[in-house]
Amino acid sequence: MARKESITKEALLTAAFMILQEEGVEQVTARKLAAKAGCSTQPIFRIYKNMEELTEELFIKACDFFQEYYEQIPRQTVTPFVHLGNVYIKFAGEHKKLFSFIFLSENRFGRSMYDLVNGSGGYVSREIQTASAQGCSNAGELFMKMWIFIHGAACMSLTGDYDLSEEETIRMLKDSYQAFR
Repeated sequence: MARKESITKEALLTAAFMILQEEGVEQVTARKLAAKAGCSTQPIFRIYKNMEELTEELFIKACDFFQEYYEQIPRQTVTPFVHLGNVYIKFAGEHKKLFSFIFLSENRFGRSMYDLVNGSGGYVSREIQTASAQGCSNAGELFMKMWIFIHGAACMSLTGDYDLSEEETIRMLKDSYQAFR
């Protein structure tokens, strides 16, 4: 009779995600993962052909986590790009390891920064459409200006150099939108 498999792919991915959140992607090693999942390294390499394959699945899980996070934050303004910016900056401060893995990694598994931020919900596309509907003649260019500003603020949040409250952040993003417009 064949031995029942006790370690599942989902259990390994969950354990890897916990390591990622706590310590960063560099610490998601076969040994650490085996220890966290309560198994040897053998099941890891039975399920995944290599750690790169696991890292790609982990990347997808992290992107899904960001989208769920984004969708849970209530929109506080109709000004385009402000909600997107506020959530992105907030995510960087609250989930530093995930933010770094998703948005600062050299390997994004074939996805552009735009793809990552736009997500399956079309967050950026909707903001661009809203800006156009509100009379912005070049909403795509406006997004690029806002994005440089938003990403910079998020990186400051990541490093602990950003200390604005959410209200101040929203006001700053609104002011930036008006200035860039």
